[in-house]
Amino acid sequence: MTPAEQAVRAAIARRGPIPLDEVVEIALYHPQVGFYATGGRAGREGDFLTSPEVGPLFGAVVARSLDGWWIEAGRPDAFAVVEVGAGPGTLARTILAAKPACAPALRYVLVERSAAQRARHAEGLSLEDPAAAFASPLEPTDDREPTSAVMPSGPIVVSLAELPRLPGPTVVLANELLDNLPFRLLQRTDTGWAEVRLGLDGDGLAEVLVPVAAAGLPAAEPGARLPVSAAITDWVRDAVALAGPGGRVVAFDYVASSVDLVSRPWTEWVRTYRQHDRGSMPFEALGTQDITCEVAVDQIVPAPIVSTQADWLRRQGIDDLVAEGRRIWQERAAIGDLAAIRARSRITEAEALLDPTGLGAFHVLEWPGR
Repeated sequence: MTPAEQAVRAAIARRGPIPLDEVVEIALYHPQVGFYATGGRAGREGDFLTSPEVGPLFGAVVARSLDGWWIEAGRPDAFAVVEVGAGPGTLARTILAAKPACAPALRYVLVERSAAQRARHAEGLSLEDPAAAFASPLEPTDDREPTSAVMPSGPIVVSLAELPRLPGPTVVLANELLDNLPFRLLQRTDTGWAEVRLGLDGDGLAEVLVPVAAAGLPAAEPGARLPVSAAITDWVRDAVALAGPGGRVVAFDYVASSVDLVSRPWTEWVRTYRQHDRGSMPFEALGTQDITCEVAVDQIVPAPIVSTQADWLRRQGIDDLVAEGRRIWQERAAIGDLAAIRARSRITEAEALLDPTGLGAFHVLEWPGR
């Protein structure tokens, strides 16, 4: 029995069968025994790869996007970008390595609730005190005359455990965060919908169906299952508020409609990963494997603007970066230096990021700030 399962069993013993979002919360995010607290993470040396771990090209495209949004905002002296669910910091490193034009104004905030993953942010990133990231450009004097203050030059990078409160428009980024947020699970029965909970069965855990009143759900055959995530709705609400008027929220993830989800076996859209392989059943080996769930995009309020990751990357200029890589490779292939190798790698990275059967089929969800 894993320590995370012991924690789940203790919760059940206190209160009876518990919803699966509580199980996922413990399995992934418990500060002592959760998957991310005990070493689970993205990366080649971790348990799974996301787009930033393919190579630096994804971060370079996002950097181009940040430049465009910074210009749209009027090139502010302080340009706030908050990456939520930053993991070990790979996306931030690749964005900064691309040397975006907005770098002198950039205030980049990594938000990661796992202390173990936050500890990795200092590897290759020069972290600053959060108070230094958002100094005001004007400070009143005693006679109320404004005086120019020296704005600290960026990029300034800070690492936090939770969402900050920031003034002004903010860009909020999230790469494969929504699929990792806790979710409840509903099952269609002969008489209506029921919630799947976990209870005790001797030395093991067992599913328990609890009838629930549910409206607005798609038609489904008995036995069909559907995820419902209040955590996603809450996150979108908070992220949109943080972005504020003139800001934006951009989330990269894999999504599906509720109609699609109820038509497929639930173990196709609730998946586990460990050391780059598929793990065991979702609620086995708790705390030792990642648990992800495809995002029911039609359940999100407010509704996002949705595009495939491949289409979004092309709109943001990935083809230009690949063409530049080919040119550099042709010029420096005979030298074979690091610049040539990096340029050549853009081609293979782009193939992976745009593959319609792989990462290219992921989606980008966007919301304007409010």
